[in-house]
Amino acid sequence: MYKQILVPIDVFEDELTKKVIPHVECLAKLSNAHVIFFHTLPVASVIVNAFSFGFDEFKDKATIETEQWLNNLMDLIDLPKENLSFSIAFGNPRDEILNLAEEMQPDLIILGSRRPNIATHLLGSNASGVVRGAKTSVLVVR
Repeated sequence: MYKQILVPIDVFEDELTKKVIPHVECLAKLSNAHVIFFHTLPVASVIVNAFSFGFDEFKDKATIETEQWLNNLMDLIDLPKENLSFSIAFGNPRDEILNLAEEMQPDLIILGSRRPNIATHLLGSNASGVVRGAKTSVLVVR
């Protein structure tokens, strides 16, 4: 049923990631799907930290730390390692998720939602934006 599953992950939200992973494992096992974990490093943090580290140094450091975190996560996932990969981008999380989804055409996007409020209609702002903008099915995990 699923050949590719895109899983946007916030590396700073361990509890939310722990809720998403069982859904990823279950659905990927059902159809031997390839899972792509994705993290977006926000531009705001790049701009703020670029002044103290220099943009290239900060970008390199943030990318290396994120890669290490995602590799550690993939080591814990109960799926064949050849079915797992990751991608990292700098930018607005919602926009970067939608851009990657447009590029890779996944069969499903699985993402967690946090901090809902009335302005985001009971979903987190990124989850809400992905649900509205995605051209594929989206599973939102709470």
